[in-house]
Amino acid sequence: MSQQAAISPKNRLLLRLGEKDLALLIPHMQRVNLEQRTVLYDVGESLSHVYFMEEGVASIIAIMENGSTIEVGMVGPEGMVSVSALLGDKTSKQHVVIQLSGVALKVHTKHCIAVFEQSAHFRDEILHFASAVLALNAQTSACNRLHSVEQRFARWLLMSADRFQSDTLPLTQDYLATMLGVRRPGVSETAGDLQRSGLIANSKGKIQIIDREGLEQAACECYRSDRQRFDDLMS
Repeated sequence: MSQQAAISPKNRLLLRLGEKDLALLIPHMQRVNLEQRTVLYDVGESLSHVYFMEEGVASIIAIMENGSTIEVGMVGPEGMVSVSALLGDKTSKQHVVIQLSGVALKVHTKHCIAVFEQSAHFRDEILHFASAVLALNAQTSACNRLHSVEQRFARWLLMSADRFQSDTLPLTQDYLATMLGVRRPGVSETAGDLQRSGLIANSKGKIQIIDREGLEQAACECYRSDRQRFDDLMS
């Protein structure tokens, strides 16, 4: 098997590249397993590597001075983690953690920047993805402010399932509370309501989407916007 054939087709950014661009990246790539809750970057940490997600989901989390947290973005096989490193950032402005375990191709930032500067096609694809990330962050900020916990809960489950490519998500309610920026009792109440409605099955350490169409109806309008962006990046 050639080096190029060894690259998983699950990462859409890499799939969009031609053989010439891939040949510049492949020698510097390392496939790594990423367990759930692995911290890729903390605030202020040097952006030494970028990660092209093949499987799993990474969460971008804002942490307040009082320790409260909320997710402001997520990345799956449609893109890469720490795209800001290619746009000039030297250190991470956010906390990035693996939400759902998976696999990624890890590349030293300096090598990725070299290809970014050399290849117009690679640069265009990175900028296209960065634009989608900014749009998602803006939508999530508005969603966190304007929509109910139940709407955001449903949206978050659907977004995670799309990227994890499974309707069964290994998640605890404590972790959901961290992602949604709400107290654990609020998450328990919302999960119970959705389960009684037949939309999800909630058990210890696992949530399964039972009625996707119904869950989409329960979610806010933000999910439709995210799904459109996600489908565009995955096409």
